[in-house]
Amino acid sequence: MRLLHTSDWHLGMTFRGGITFNADQRFVIGKICDIAVEEKVDGILLAGDVFDRSVASAEALRAYDEIITHICADLGIPVYLIAGNHDGAERLAPCSELLKKSGLYVSSVIKKTPQVVNAGDVDIYLLPWFSTDKVKSIFPEYEEEINTMEDAYKVVLDSYRACFIPGHKNILVAHSYIVDAETSTSDHAAEVGTATMVGSYVFEGFDYVALGHLHGPQQINEHIRYSGTPMAYSFGKEEKQEKSVTIIDTDNLEAGPKIIPIPQLHKRTTLTGTFDELMAAGFADDIVNGYVRLVVTDKYVGLDSMASFRERYPNLLEMTGKSMEYEDAKITMTIDELQDADQSPEKIFERYCTDIMNEAPSRHLKDLFTAAMNEYAKEVSEE
Repeated sequence: MRLLHTSDWHLGMTFRGGITFNADQRFVIGKICDIAVEEKVDGILLAGDVFDRSVASAEALRAYDEIITHICADLGIPVYLIAGNHDGAERLAPCSELLKKSGLYVSSVIKKTPQVVNAGDVDIYLLPWFSTDKVKSIFPEYEEEINTMEDAYKVVLDSYRACFIPGHKNILVAHSYIVDAETSTSDHAAEVGTATMVGSYVFEGFDYVALGHLHGPQQINEHIRYSGTPMAYSFGKEEKQEKSVTIIDTDNLEAGPKIIPIPQLHKRTTLTGTFDELMAAGFADDIVNGYVRLVVTDKYVGLDSMASFRERYPNLLEMTGKSMEYEDAKITMTIDELQDADQSPEKIFERYCTDIMNEAPSRHLKDLFTAAMNEYAKEVSEE
């Protein structure tokens, strides 16, 4: 059985300020569909975070409906899908039994009985994102033993392993944060801390573990892999990651997974230099027309700089430049934040304090800023 492993589509994700990635997401998922057909896969493992928010936008729901319908109905490829921490389980749960007849197998909420799909001699176990409290509620006999997420995983997966059928290959689809796995800037998991981390040993016994949750594609060991996001959602580490999908053959797992790169609609790049250097540089078209972050080394970035750079870089998302007050300090702002500076000075002030002082302004400092703004407005109106 040939299976394609993908995860973390994050349908509905927007960049700060509301820039939608809908076109990019549809493009890369279209490429995933092409790969599935070319590789003649028997199923797609979708390891969570289909949506970016628990209450998905109308645009995200429409994209999901059209994409999944195309895969299951038009291409005739089954999809084995679990809910991630970003997904609203209730959004994925309705009609799950009915959807199986169309080739869509959805596991949105963990249950005491393993949710497993049998495909000949291959058993695909679907394990959605869960909390320790949820595991305690369905395994009350182990309540006192469950103190961490790792404890919870051991209880749940022990119950799965007890269901193994001799001679069958056991595939697990899960959404987890493994200790020592590499995170990216866009990984919301990185903001949670270590509370949700688990050791890779909890997955022992499974022939392949298709993971979602972390955005960088990475092999944890010969049996465990993160497929990563199909597109880059942040600057920094993700710029250098080659986004991909993973193909496994359950009849030849010893050969290891096949990694297939995914073409991108927009390349994501950070460019550094003086104002003149960045305006004059002859970068390749895929960089100039891609998603760009500019680090300006010689001047303050403002609306005038933005207007000039926007002519050169049509998909400019973010700029970093010198602070007006501190020669060595830098302030980073998205393009939308710069454009809204006149309408939302309080937000710009908060962002400035965060970048320069490394902390949010206190209530007292905000009040002083508001008083100064009001005084300035009064002076302008009297002129």
